[in-house]
Amino acid sequence: MKVIVALASLIAVSLADSKIAASLTDSKKVREGFQGLGEELGDLADRVGVLEKLGPTKGGRWHLGMNIDPADGHIFGYVVGWATGEDIGSEDAALKADYLSAEVWEEPANYIAIVRHQEGVVDAVKVWQFKYWGKSLLTRFGLKKMDPGRQIVTSGGPIQESIAEEAENLVDDPIFSVDGDLAFNWAYSNNGCRIALTGGYLSPADQNDDNTHGLGNDFRCDPLENRSTGSLWVHDVSNIQDCPLGSCVAVRLQGTDHGAGSSLSSGPVYGNYAIYVSQDAKTFPEPGFQLKTEIQM
Repeated sequence: MKVIVALASLIAVSLADSKIAASLTDSKKVREGFQGLGEELGDLADRVGVLEKLGPTKGGRWHLGMNIDPADGHIFGYVVGWATGEDIGSEDAALKADYLSAEVWEEPANYIAIVRHQEGVVDAVKVWQFKYWGKSLLTRFGLKKMDPGRQIVTSGGPIQESIAEEAENLVDDPIFSVDGDLAFNWAYSNNGCRIALTGGYLSPADQNDDNTHGLGNDFRCDPLENRSTGSLWVHDVSNIQDCPLGSCVAVRLQGTDHGAGSSLSSGPVYGNYAIYVSQDAKTFPEPGFQLKTEIQM
């Protein structure tokens, strides 16, 4: 029905324009106007065909942009994939290993969901609305946003938080043990954390304390230029903790996907972390839902 109304509105506006044009003596402009109307209707018809093929969205759609498996042998760290947005992994194993969809990374996004899951089954989820709509993850994590970095990209906290009753390891989970908004590209001295929460500790820009923890980390890099200065200190997931450089000898990580830095300590995997984006979905399926790369609400 909305499509029909849109077509009717377009025709009405165009007919009104044509009446104005008809009052002119230049018949060529009138012909060009109707020709343009035909082209617009043709374009709209093509769009209608696409919408009909996809079917009604109801509550919107979610698309999987990234999956982080802290123990699959591949390390995202701070540098790999985030700013460049190249395809990583395969769609068949998208929820079983590290994965990045270049196509989804370029999609305009108004909402973001971070989902902890166990072999594809939702364990916990938080949804936020971005402050600024219509920007892709490629833009939000891209080079232009990395200098100076340190963006708080949501406000008012999550608009949905759902955690399974049987969920474990919630005391120091980097997403689900702290409150607040999403901090992207958190650059501090020669360190970087791609996604942290404001409810955790966010290091000052000039402080080399290795003490901001979240998803996509490196304790020795150039976070403003997207360059790692070695592989010793890269790590996928670090848990919430107060473990500043110089007084802490074991930074608690999830899994084994990290460099060989002397203070990086492997630990239990709490789950995979999937990052979904949407233009129009404000809610995400509840715990127990079996994830897919595209979810229609």
